[in-house]
Amino acid sequence: MSRRDNNHRGSSFDDFLKEQGIFEEARNASIKKVIAWQLEQAMSEQGLSKSRMAAKMKTSRSQLDRLLDPKGENVTLETLERAASILGRKVRLELI
Repeated sequence: MSRRDNNHRGSSFDDFLKEQGIFEEARNASIKKVIAWQLEQAMSEQGLSKSRMAAKMKTSRSQLDRLLDPKGENVTLETLERAASILGRKVRLELI
């Protein structure tokens, strides 16, 4: 039986999260995790320690830890752009 023939296929994971009322929260957490991972990868590629990165950003190490914390909240666009710029990257946002 092919996938098309199966009339009893369940809903998508997105639909499940929406039904549970946690879709936006889960999506935002996923985005934050990816951004934190990308920043850490770029720092690693450039051999930048957290202390050196914080100094370049003119901020504290604890502030950088909050930025890199995948569970952290309330990261400003300005902070993301500053970190990305130091790493030779850019932040790209788009409305779709």
